[in-house]
Amino acid sequence: MSMSDPLGDMLTRIRNAQRAKKSDVVSPASRLRENVLEVLKREGYIAGYEKSNVRPGVDELRIQLKYHEGTAVITEIYRVSTPGRRVYSSVKDLPRVYNGLGISIVSTPQGVMSDNEARKANVGGEVLCQVF
Repeated sequence: MSMSDPLGDMLTRIRNAQRAKKSDVVSPASRLRENVLEVLKREGYIAGYEKSNVRPGVDELRIQLKYHEGTAVITEIYRVSTPGRRVYSSVKDLPRVYNGLGISIVSTPQGVMSDNEARKANVGGEVLCQVF
């Protein structure tokens, strides 16, 4: 059965695993998911991730979650732009999460990046999710 929102599924897996205090979580692999995980790693929200081959043509991502003194580093992670309602933003209208304490992940013509990187590159795009 096909999945209607693969990125939303990965975000939910991360959220559920952190609530259950898991050290890592497995998700099916895709290029968009890898790009989002790269931004989360660069911004310090996850410890890392690795891609592994399950069988020919099927890859999975193992995401190492990050905790600080027993509390999850990610307190909120949710999808903004859904398959039924896309949310686009110009560079001057990019949302600030908790006045700059969190990040928005944006899919731009120059690739997937955080809102701060998009402001520096002066590009807007689709707001995929917000993390705090």
